Amino acid sequence: ADAGVWGSLRRRLSYEKVATYSPGSQVTDHCAIDRDQRAIEVELARKTNEAWQNAQQIYLQGGNSKSYALITLSEPLRSNVAKGTSVTGKNADGNEVAGKMYDTTSSGAVNVKVQYATTDVQDSYVQCQVGALVGEDINLSGCFADGENTINIGGEVYTYTYTAATENKNGRTIAGFSTQLEDKLKNGPGAPYADFEYFRKYYGTSDYADQWVNAAFEGGRTSFTNGNADFSQYGMEGREQIIKKGTAYMNVWMYTLREFEDALDDCKRGCINCNDDPVHAWDEGVCFYTGSLEGQDGAPSGYLLHQLADKRSLDFKTGGPDGTDVDGQSKLNYDLMDEFA
Repeated sequence: ADAGVWGSLRRRLSYEKVATYSPGSQVTDHCAIDRDQRAIEVELARKTNEAWQNAQQIYLQGGNSKSYALITLSEPLRSNVAKGTSVTGKNADGNEVAGKMYDTTSSGAVNVKVQYATTDVQDSYVQCQVGALVGEDINLSGCFADGENTINIGGEVYTYTYTAATENKNGRTIAGFSTQLEDKLKNGPGAPYADFEYFRKYYGTSDYADQWVNAAFEGGRTSFTNGNADFSQYGMEGREQIIKKGTAYMNVWMYTLREFEDALDDCKRGCINCNDDPVHAWDEGVCFYTGSLEGQDGAPSGYLLHQLADKRSLDFKTGGPDGTDVDGQSKLNYDLMDEFA
């Protein structure tokens, strides 16, 4: 969770619902991780080597969540600048673009990360989506202007240069949902976390999901303690299924649990002035379970765990609030949304 950053922007009376869930903080950017999953699946379905390379890069580098610009200043920073400091610039049309410092950056630095501001409206949460995206998924309309321009960092004006098509990146990726588990769960403040430990001990590594997915992309073998697979025995048809189910149901699932654990850890700290942190972490967990494409009522088809529950509900005819309907939202999702609330 991005604790303590942009807290005032996260607090308001109400936010757009996430598949019937009412978040207490701004999480539109977090929910948008399912757009990376969709982009991966689109490229996989093309079944060409080039498209699969695109899919793997979207998996690794993202494109839709936590967008930031990596800019080079023409002169070093004149003083230390704290994470979250306001940054403003212009886009290619001369309209203002707002952001904040991605990290605390020391005086003298010339390479600066600026995270783009996000809104409460899911359909237009951010207008700079690049990363490793391809074709029509790329959106440069809200990115800082290409080439040499000026930017205001905490009241100080600097000249900068960067290339919009290659230096707009993403700090939240589906690959990162696995590669970050070592720090966030194995060594987290509430460790050991039982659900994570089942998987870590079985596979013998914290980033088991990332190793699984990359081995499938490359048609190679895993090297786990248990549960190994040799993907050289599968063609694109089989590996496509392995990859898209691995990313959504291995990477995303465990990181979803991580956010709920984070919320519980925040509550256990006993900090009476820290209410925003556990609320935001819990909202993130719901977003990662659901995604943005389920809409506010959960009726549209998404790409993450919420959609998996609805798909299996069709198979077993366990839809509706009572679990007796042959279609519609699964009883599981009705129950979970009640629990999340």
